[in-house]
Amino acid sequence: MVNENEIINKLASGEIKLHEIEKYTQSIPEAVEIRRKFMETISASRLDNVSHFSLDMEEAMKKNIENPIGAIQIPVGIAGPLKINGEHAEGKYYVPLATSEGALVASVNRGCSTITQSGGANVRIIDDKMTRAPVIKAESVMEAMELKKWIENHFNELKEAAESTTSHGKLLKIDPVVIVGRYLYPRFVYSTGDSMGMNMVTIATESALSLLSKETGAHVIALSGNVCVDKKPAALNLIEGRGKTLVAEIVIPKEIVHKKLKTTPEAIEEVNMAKNFVGSAISGSLGFNAQYANMIGAIFLATGQDEAHIVEGSLGITTAEDKNGDLYFSVTLPDVPLATFGGGTRLETAKECLEIMDAYGSGKVHKFAEIVAATVLAGELSLLGALAAGHLARAHRDLGRG
Repeated sequence: MVNENEIINKLASGEIKLHEIEKYTQSIPEAVEIRRKFMETISASRLDNVSHFSLDMEEAMKKNIENPIGAIQIPVGIAGPLKINGEHAEGKYYVPLATSEGALVASVNRGCSTITQSGGANVRIIDDKMTRAPVIKAESVMEAMELKKWIENHFNELKEAAESTTSHGKLLKIDPVVIVGRYLYPRFVYSTGDSMGMNMVTIATESALSLLSKETGAHVIALSGNVCVDKKPAALNLIEGRGKTLVAEIVIPKEIVHKKLKTTPEAIEEVNMAKNFVGSAISGSLGFNAQYANMIGAIFLATGQDEAHIVEGSLGITTAEDKNGDLYFSVTLPDVPLATFGGGTRLETAKECLEIMDAYGSGKVHKFAEIVAATVLAGELSLLGALAAGHLARAHRDLGRG
């Protein structure tokens, strides 16, 4: 085998590419170390902390990472107990949150305490689906219309072709089928079980498109035409939903609002209206909420979700109402792609964090989804309470956020 210094020299000269190192070493860990040392030589930096990790990099390289040099570390805190009255999550849960933002875990924890003392959050999964929308180019708008009709009239054949690639995915519908000029954007909508399902629906849609092209001569420009809409904020996902569509709600007695949040139901209602509705409207925001991304991001990083889907999970609407003197508070999250097996959930740290909530593995994704929604409710409630009480800056100052 080529020795370490020779490999580093060949990398520097361009004789060996980063992804080829494993061909010249006896093990994956050795290749990871050499790749890291090469980065140290060309960047004049020390990667001592990146080099310390407990992940099985050989397993990670099969599906999760290319050209690895180590792993980063993000602090993980715990919020809870959080009482949830769901169809799949019933009881009290502790939630792992990975973040470097001081005050976030403390804020969510305060929301958890308020919710639990008020009897727990009611959570429901409104819808569950994953989408893929290719773009097809026709010769004219007339031909695009013919293709649209063919898709609508041959749904069963397309469904059979798509489902032939998976034992878990089911094609539910192809809707909407959007026409722009001579471009056609059919949105394939699937159920995907416990998997987040993007890879699954991509492969299934490719199979369906092969049938479409064979039967009609349709010219597929790209397997994804952005009407999916994947990893981007979009009104379509806000309305139609994608991933898990979730609602979590709580009625908090006015005494608890005063005791735990140091404010009143009327004040929280006013802050929500002025900030989340009017402020979001005038800024053209697609998320009528205060901080969904904080909780979604922290949970996603802790549990091995696709972090790019944080942008989708941050969409949603918060409502706050004075209900006979008490506070009715809810969060609606229309677009939260989640998984409890496969993808990043197979990494050791992600598996452990999911196991804290008894949410790892097959049959657990709906339970996990309800916990996620309740956690967003807790964080959103706490922040609006802090804003209503005028405590936001003090909390960040006291907890060391610069």
